[in-house]
Amino acid sequence: MRIRIEHRTTLSYDQQISEAYTEMRLKPMDAGGQRCLSFNLVTEPHGEIMQYLERRRNDVRNFDVLAPHTRLMVYAVSEVLTPPRLTDEERELSPLDNYDFLDPSIYAPQDETICRFASSYAGDDVKAAIYALMNAVYTELKYVPGATDVKTKAPDVLAIGQGVCQDFAHVMIASCRCLGIPARYVSGYLHDPQSDGRAAASHAWVDAYTPDEGWLSLDPTHNCEQTEHYVRLAIGRDYGDVPPTRGVFKGKARETLDVQVNVQAL
Repeated sequence: MRIRIEHRTTLSYDQQISEAYTEMRLKPMDAGGQRCLSFNLVTEPHGEIMQYLERRRNDVRNFDVLAPHTRLMVYAVSEVLTPPRLTDEERELSPLDNYDFLDPSIYAPQDETICRFASSYAGDDVKAAIYALMNAVYTELKYVPGATDVKTKAPDVLAIGQGVCQDFAHVMIASCRCLGIPARYVSGYLHDPQSDGRAAASHAWVDAYTPDEGWLSLDPTHNCEQTEHYVRLAIGRDYGDVPPTRGVFKGKARETLDVQVNVQAL
């Protein structure tokens, strides 16, 4: 499927700030059968945008604004070709990836509550366990915007039984790791054919690793596999590795964030 994404982030401040540094992961990946056809990034105030690839092939852009300002805008436009499902290009994990995606992380710790939840789905069939965990997370958690924030961790989500896509992903990732199954966080977008293109700020789902088939890409928020309607931006241990936009600034201002995303099939 050919998909166009417009992603606008506006940061407003109630007084002038300076020396702002912003880091962005907004360019769709060229991986897993997905191909980014075009990408354009504009910032206001304007500044020289630097670019590099992380070792996981995530595209990172960053820029500095040294002049005083009260508003910062980042506008990204992409066109992407998406595959029917993830095409796994890694049939064996490197020792570093095996460590990264098995060990606890900040948002996906392996505490007693998570491991007790996951233990009910342990078994010799790794693929069956992964799908059972996805269904369990989907069943146990209720999607409630505003019930959590970007700092909420998997055990807290499981305790309150509600959250958003980021939380569903973290609970599934932590549960997989408790069973010895490598799992990673996927940030991106989800095209809804029933909508007019407006989307949530972003979407999150999970890749879980099987020895026989490699990575399986699953969405516990919707209890389904990744399809052609999913656009992958970046992968990491959890949300902390791959926020679409983050930054720091010098000043005492109060910051207000506004994100508008439009996802259209072409």
